[in-house]
Amino acid sequence: MASIGADLCRKIHPEPVDHFDRLPDSLILLIFNQIGDVKALGRCCVVSRRFHSLVPQVDNVVVRVDCVISDDDPSSTSSSSSSGSAAGDKSRHPISSLFRTFFSGLFKPLQSLSQLINPSARRLAEDFDCQGEQSIVTHHSPTQVLKNFNEIKVLRIELPTGELGIDDGVLLKWKAEFGSTLDSCVILGASSVVQSANSSCSTAIGSDNGAENDNGSIPESFYTNGGLKLRVVWTISSLIAASARHYLLQPIIAEHKTLASLVLTDADGQGVLSMNKEQLEELRVKPLSASSASKRTLVPALNMRLWYASHLELPNGMVLKGATLVAIRPSEHPKKEVACSEANWVASAFEEPFGAAARMLVKRRTYCLEMNSF
Repeated sequence: MASIGADLCRKIHPEPVDHFDRLPDSLILLIFNQIGDVKALGRCCVVSRRFHSLVPQVDNVVVRVDCVISDDDPSSTSSSSSSGSAAGDKSRHPISSLFRTFFSGLFKPLQSLSQLINPSARRLAEDFDCQGEQSIVTHHSPTQVLKNFNEIKVLRIELPTGELGIDDGVLLKWKAEFGSTLDSCVILGASSVVQSANSSCSTAIGSDNGAENDNGSIPESFYTNGGLKLRVVWTISSLIAASARHYLLQPIIAEHKTLASLVLTDADGQGVLSMNKEQLEELRVKPLSASSASKRTLVPALNMRLWYASHLELPNGMVLKGATLVAIRPSEHPKKEVACSEANWVASAFEEPFGAAARMLVKRRTYCLEMNSF
């Protein structure tokens, strides 16, 4: 009779069905890969044992760093002091700011995220409960956060700001590719950016829209009014920033053998470092030439090609004053190869509207420079 009563009870009040249990693991992983963000994945981890076992298999991960810790800050537990230090650094001279900021202990990303993929679900839940303003904030590097992911193929790390402090209205963007050392770097800068009063008028790509048609010749005043010195600072600062990022990616690259694409960028869109599968493998098998004192990869002797326009109006009406484009490759690359491939890798380095600026500048007069390794 008891069994009959139990069967009748189940028919009247059937047990709830968890429809997620019906989904195959492959579909759930597809969803997790679309999520990507490591904080959100950490929260998924505490939902169920099944999710907890699947999250480490995600192969597309995004780590957004909350703030940067300067190397002269003895405290690694105060989020407010760290944020203030990062904000203060940005207003200082770009090169001095670079030397004050380093990246190995430098990511204070994501509170308790290294525990988010921890076997104890209870502890994970407690970690989430401690995210209020009165909690003690711990700092974890991306290396710690990612250590329990087993099959990462595509990784994107995003810093809160660019390393180079620049004045308001100044444009400075760079994109670098690395293998075991620098493969290429493109830098786009302008002393000021304004909106044209005639922004509704169309502008033919390659023209300067009423400016003196100098075909990219650099005026004499450029050498005497500090214009050249400023561009040298931009170039060196961008290379130092790129090589510092590369140096501090080594532990992640060494630990995650499945990586096929790695991008380290910032929320400001100032700089992008990227590595493809071949470049990642090159770094694993070829010794890295690095300076442990300055915590950056050493840059080899370089060939640089520079383009300049005193006034450059883009198709969207944006005007770049003192627009400068610098394309950099190691001297060991054949110069003919660099010149032939310019149109592709330089023009594709930046998103619009700055991609248009690169395409316009690269058609102008070219200046060739060289730089020793540093």
